Amino acid sequence: MFLNLFMMIFSYLFLVVGVLVSVAFMVLFERKILGYIQIRKGPNKVGFTGILQSFGDAIKLFIKEQTIPLLSNLIPFYFAPVFSLFMVILLWSVVPLSSSFINFYLGGLFFFCCTSFGVYTLMASGWSSNSNYALLGATRGVAQTISYEVSMALIFLSFIFVTGSFNLNEFHLYQSLVWFILVSFPIFLCWLGSILAETNRTPFDFAEGESELVSGFNIEYGSGGFALLFLAEYGSIIFMSYLVSCMFFGGGVSGLFLGFIGSFFCYWFIWVRGTLPRFRYDKLMYLAWKSFLPVSLNLMIFFITMKLLV
Repeated sequence: MFLNLFMMIFSYLFLVVGVLVSVAFMVLFERKILGYIQIRKGPNKVGFTGILQSFGDAIKLFIKEQTIPLLSNLIPFYFAPVFSLFMVILLWSVVPLSSSFINFYLGGLFFFCCTSFGVYTLMASGWSSNSNYALLGATRGVAQTISYEVSMALIFLSFIFVTGSFNLNEFHLYQSLVWFILVSFPIFLCWLGSILAETNRTPFDFAEGESELVSGFNIEYGSGGFALLFLAEYGSIIFMSYLVSCMFFGGGVSGLFLGFIGSFFCYWFIWVRGTLPRFRYDKLMYLAWKSFLPVSLNLMIFFITMKLLV
C-alpha cells in the first residue's frame, strides 16, 4: 500500500517537473515559430541556437524585486498567480499517461472543476490590483469564460454519454476501432474554438487584450507574479493539446502517438496566433451563444439517442 502511494506521488511529482520544463521549451518554440512567420530569427543568442533563453528569462523574472501597488489588496494579489499555477498543475493528474501511476476515475468532472476555478484566480488578480485597467480585463475575462464554458461542458458531456464514464482512460478503449474525430467532426471544430478561448489565446485573448487594455488583468504584476501567471497559461495550452489527443485521436496508452498529436496541437496554437488577428469582443459572445451552443446541444442529443438505441 505504502509502495503504491509512494509511486503515485513520485510519478506525479515527476510529471509536474516535466510540465514546468516543457513550458520553458514551449515559450521558446513559440518565439521561434513566430519569428520565422514574421521572417526573423527569434531567440538565438543564449546557449546553442537560443535553447537556454527561456531559463534565462525565468531566472531574470524570479530574482527581480516584487513590486506591490500601494492600494492593492495584498493577500489575494499575492496568492492569485500561485493558485492559478496550482490549478493547472492539478489538472495534469487527469491525463491518462502510460508512465503515470494515477488512474483518475472522475477525471472529466475534476477537469471542469479546475478549469472553472480558473475564473476566480483571474477575477482575484484583476480586482485585488485596485487598478481600473486590471479590473476591466478581469471583467471581460469572466464574461468570456461564462460564454464558452457552457458549450464546452456540453461537448465533453457528449463523449461522457458515449463512453459511460468520466475516466479519460475509457476514451482510449472506446477509440480502439474508430477515432471520435471521424464521427464528430463538427464537435471537434467547436472544441478547438473553445480551447482557444479557455487558454486566452489569439484570436480570443480578450482578458489581456494589449491593444485596448494595456495587458488587462495582469497589468500590475511584475517579476515572479507575472512569471507564475504565464507558466499557468502555457501549462494550460500544453494540457489542452494533450486532452484533444485523448478525446478525439484515441490517445492514452500509446504514449508516442499521444505525444506526437499533442505536440502538433501545441504548434497549432502558435500557428493560429501568428495567422489570425484578435476578434472584436462581442464576436466571441455571438460565436459561443449562437453557433457553438446550438451545435453542441444538438449533437449531444444525437449521441444520447444513439446510445439509447444501440
